[in-house]
Amino acid sequence: MLDFEFYAPTRIIFGKTAMDSLPDQLEKNGAAKVLLVHSGGKGSKAAVDDAKKLMEKAGVQYSEFFGVKPNPLLSKVLEGIEFCKKDPPDFLLAVGGGSVIDTAKGIAAGVRLKDGEDIWKDYYFPKARFKDAIPMGVVLTIPAAGSEASFGTVVTHDELKTKRYTGGEPLLPKFAILNPEYTKTLPPYQTASGVFDIVAHLIERYFVKHPNNDLSDRMIEACIRTMLVNAPILMKDPANYDARAEVMWTGCIAHNKILEMGRTHGDWSSHDTAHELSGQYDMSHGASLAVILPAWMKYVYKHDIPKFLQFSCRVFDVDIAYDHPEAAIEEMIARLENFSHVMGLPTRLKDAGIDDGKFDLMAKTALDGRQYVGTGNGVYLLKEKDVKAVYHLAY
Repeated sequence: MLDFEFYAPTRIIFGKTAMDSLPDQLEKNGAAKVLLVHSGGKGSKAAVDDAKKLMEKAGVQYSEFFGVKPNPLLSKVLEGIEFCKKDPPDFLLAVGGGSVIDTAKGIAAGVRLKDGEDIWKDYYFPKARFKDAIPMGVVLTIPAAGSEASFGTVVTHDELKTKRYTGGEPLLPKFAILNPEYTKTLPPYQTASGVFDIVAHLIERYFVKHPNNDLSDRMIEACIRTMLVNAPILMKDPANYDARAEVMWTGCIAHNKILEMGRTHGDWSSHDTAHELSGQYDMSHGASLAVILPAWMKYVYKHDIPKFLQFSCRVFDVDIAYDHPEAAIEEMIARLENFSHVMGLPTRLKDAGIDDGKFDLMAKTALDGRQYVGTGNGVYLLKEKDVKAVYHLAY
């Protein structure tokens, strides 16, 4: 186990009455002038309306910035920065899913940049950490990204069609309100995409080079098994509160860094490879991962058969024939793909209406500005030819 420092200061308020604490949380954080950031869509309307009512009742001054789309755009972040400069808030409240939260984080940090700094060229593209930001809180309506308790933010450059991640401790939300009731109106496909995003966050952290991480291995395994049990329930019974609660809490734990303590941050090559699909085709992030992750596994598993075998046995209950370990791993991958199928997600790019015409372009842009995708901590480093090979396996 590696040495580590664990810092997760976001206060989580969870449950059916969680929203009642909003005025108190705003007061504790000195929020007198709030910028309410949301999508403006139907999915978050109930939460947005509740937030407005509570702030009005508490006498909290607020303004609104909305119109955030899935796969959030840099242009919206820049628009929000200018909005804030004209009417500076002292606190941001993001009500929505990962796209809204990540946009709010970009705005919060962008307002505090020094003169001459470019938020894309100086931070998102080189993955430099933000050192300052307006404080913010979250009301989560889509369990998926885990951004409600992490310091990360992801946006897509409108013109380059390139999706990139960065972060910084100042972006950690001061609080996150998680009420599973707000997720009951999500369309099945959006629920499924969020579920696979959560599963992918767990898998990315699992397959790293460092051994002797039994506790975090088993914690990750338990989280994935929780998703495998509860997510299909929502496909049959979308209003099931208990299953919604399990998924929502797992999504938060999956990305608040506790599962990577004692090990490296994770692999993330699947995320970087899948981001190109979101950038080029506006493909749902979770759906792109449902296609890419199994293909990545097929491409790299021979570089760490013992770890993939452990995963196959502990998570998917594959009956292992020890003289045929590869057969067990391939069965696990098939079961992962079947899980995606049960959730109504594509398992091949052609199923999502994507052909092979941009494989060369996406493999190249995925590596733009770096030697390989991911962190370099995974079981195998993917360079341009490898990323292209993964796309072909996913086709």
